[in-house]
Amino acid sequence: MTTFRIAPSILSADFARLGEEVRNVVTAGADIIHFDVMDNHYVPNLTIGPLVCEAIRPHVQVPIDVHLMVKPVDRIIPDFAKAGANIITFHPEASEHIDRSLQLIRDNGCKSGLVFNPGTPLHYLEHVMDKIDIILIMSVNPGFGGQSFIPHTLKKIAEARRMINESGRDIMLEVDGGIKIDNIAAAAAAGADTFVAGSAIFGKPDYKAVIDAMRAELAKVAGA
Repeated sequence: MTTFRIAPSILSADFARLGEEVRNVVTAGADIIHFDVMDNHYVPNLTIGPLVCEAIRPHVQVPIDVHLMVKPVDRIIPDFAKAGANIITFHPEASEHIDRSLQLIRDNGCKSGLVFNPGTPLHYLEHVMDKIDIILIMSVNPGFGGQSFIPHTLKKIAEARRMINESGRDIMLEVDGGIKIDNIAAAAAAGADTFVAGSAIFGKPDYKAVIDAMRAELAKVAGA
């Protein structure tokens, strides 16, 4: 049976009380904290760095999933590992040597993965599946929270699931962008098992109610 994971993105949290926010969302049922890093270079926005990761690490026991939207990536990977990240993913376009970057993440004690934008093909995976712990499919173009889910992403999720199954490896399949109560089941049915949600959770007054509703939708897929 598939294990589904909810990963709230702190990009949509109240940064003035971030420690409280991550504690509250974990208490509400979150499995992972998703940490979006943007550099105003690879993507047209600037967010947070290793110091913030280090600051929230003592507040939660669940894994911190760092999504690097930066270029280049290798310089910053050890900093996030040292700051308490458990999972580090990056975009293949942002690395000159994808295999080396994946190995660097693992050498620093973290799970490693690649992130695919809506227009990025999955063929990058073909030669590095042995170094992949997680595949992240973007269902919006990266850079900003609150965007709408791109339906064509469902086909890419299904393709990634096929590649994982054929590899025989235990690889998480995460989806990020516009995930809400009304579309999480479709993403799960396509093959995703880990779901990043930002404004859909942090934008609501009752985090537990939203996460519970998402799990209810996922249970329908699990029981289908």
